[in-house]
Amino acid sequence: MSSAKATSGNAVARALAGSPLIAVTLYAAVAGGLLLTAGLSIAEIVAHRQALAQTSDLLDQFRGRKGGAKNAAVSMAERPGTPFLEGPTVTVAGANLLQRVAAAVGEAGGSVQSSQVDVSGAQARDGFVGLVVSCELEQSALQKLLYDLEAGMPFLFVDQLDVQVPQTTALNEASAGRVRVILGVSGQWQAAGK
Repeated sequence: MSSAKATSGNAVARALAGSPLIAVTLYAAVAGGLLLTAGLSIAEIVAHRQALAQTSDLLDQFRGRKGGAKNAAVSMAERPGTPFLEGPTVTVAGANLLQRVAAAVGEAGGSVQSSQVDVSGAQARDGFVGLVVSCELEQSALQKLLYDLEAGMPFLFVDQLDVQVPQTTALNEASAGRVRVILGVSGQWQAAGK
């Protein structure tokens, strides 16, 4: 059996020695296969790196970084103002909160029907000022209003949201009509000079 292997090994060696064209072709085929394998491996690594970069960008967007740390200053410049309700007294801070919410409702095309500022409730002891406002606006403008309140400055929190859709017979009339919204909004008060 070992003599058969030696004979076949000698036959291959003799064929390669006798015809350099076969040896060069075989060498080129093996080298090409290795280069192809290396190229495919590198392409796969590059594709994985691109997928990782896209996933990292998406994660940064979900975390609110909008492109990473270098754009943090830009995103703060988009929201001018301080993160706290300001005023020398909690009553003035409550008036500032009412003014901010009324302006946001007006920008969304709505109108404030009634409001009630809470400066002495349970939240006030923790430094928060609360406001309950009743307003009317187009149903399509509600998302814009909520985004404006929660994304702008000062930082405000929507604690309560009650939407009352008018009763109509046609679905199209209901989607295009005005809705009555009761919003509970709060913000943290920081006295001037703190």
